[in-house]
Amino acid sequence: MGGEIVRKRGRRPGLDFYTPGGYIWSMRPNFKRRAVRRLRIIGGQVRGLENMTRDEEYCIKILHQSLAIKAALSSFEDVILREHLRTHVAEQMRSGKRRKAVGEILRIYRLSKKK
Repeated sequence: MGGEIVRKRGRRPGLDFYTPGGYIWSMRPNFKRRAVRRLRIIGGQVRGLENMTRDEEYCIKILHQSLAIKAALSSFEDVILREHLRTHVAEQMRSGKRRKAVGEILRIYRLSKKK
């Protein structure tokens, strides 16, 4: 199956199809710690939103919290994408896997436009 795309009844392969074995290296430990910390903060915001809804807070306050969560997730995505470009995509380009790198980025870009 080395690099060829296998389709099942017209379905496109998932994003992880192209990197099933991972990369040569993993996330830098400091970066990983910061990313996980951001996600924990976002998780707290989501729990707060749940409590606000359960407690029937004013709708506008709930919407403000929801928008803050979206902004935090968007910021998280930016950080992950930047790290991916800096490390994994750079390695793919150096190792002659330009088409693979471009394909992954285009799929993410298209997916992000569906928001």
